[in-house]
Order: sequence, then C-alpha cells, then structure tokens
Amino acid sequence: MDLSNLKPAKGSVKSNKRLGRGQGSGKGGTSTRGHKGAKSRSGYSKKIGFEGGQMPLQRRVPKYGFKNINRVEYKAINISTLQALSEKLKVDKIDFQTLVTAGLVSKNAMVKILGNGLLEKTLEVHAHAFSKSAVAAIEAKKGTVVIL
Repeated sequence: MDLSNLKPAKGSVKSNKRLGRGQGSGKGGTSTRGHKGAKSRSGYSKKIGFEGGQMPLQRRVPKYGFKNINRVEYKAINISTLQALSEKLKVDKIDFQTLVTAGLVSKNAMVKILGNGLLEKTLEVHAHAFSKSAVAAIEAKKGTVVIL
C-alpha cells in the first residue's frame, strides 16, 4: 500500500449529471426543465410571496394596529429579587450599577421596581420608575426610594 494505488471506496464517488449535453446523454433537449415557460429559463426567480397570480397573503390580510414610537420599555424587577440580591451581596443600597453588575439588567435598560414579594430589610433603592405597591413596601420598612 502506497500513495500510487490509493482509491476511494467503491460507490463513494459519483459523477454529477451533465445536463444539456446532447440526446445521447439522456439529459439533452430540455435538460430536465420541462417545456418552455419562465421556469425553464436561466436566471428565473419568482417574487417573494408570489402565489401564481392569486392575491398574496400579505395583501389579502388587512393592516392592523400601530407601533407607539413614544413607548418607554422598562425592565421589571420585583421586590423579592431586590431582597435576594441584598442578602447575597450584603448591601443596604441597591442602585442601577449594582443591578448591572449582578446581571439583572443591561447598561442601556430602564428599570422599574414592582411590588411582588416580601421585603425584610431597610433598603435604599435607585431606579427609573416604581410601582405604587413597591414604594409602599420599601417605605414600610423605613427604606428610601430614589427616582433616576
């Protein structure tokens, strides 16, 4: 066995179909493309969503709703999450930077604190927005709320 007599395994190498190379090839004439019409031509491509002349779906279905360009999207964080974070990091002040380093929000996000869960610690919380129940829960434990 040396490099001069290496061959691929039997049946592993196939030659590709040679289309349009005369009648003797068995694939001459129309070259497996049927007869005439756009699909038989080179460079053919139909429009995206084309349904053979039928009104396409994106034109049959009516327009609906709108996108409010002034909407402010907040990342919601519950009081229970703040409680767990303060116990884990052993801190009394939770600001935006603390939330970013903990991986709860991205640095470009707006944060809203929601009132779900129990708070057992006095915390100073800095965020972009607070729900009424969150403010009530934080201030009930003698904590402070700072809106950024």
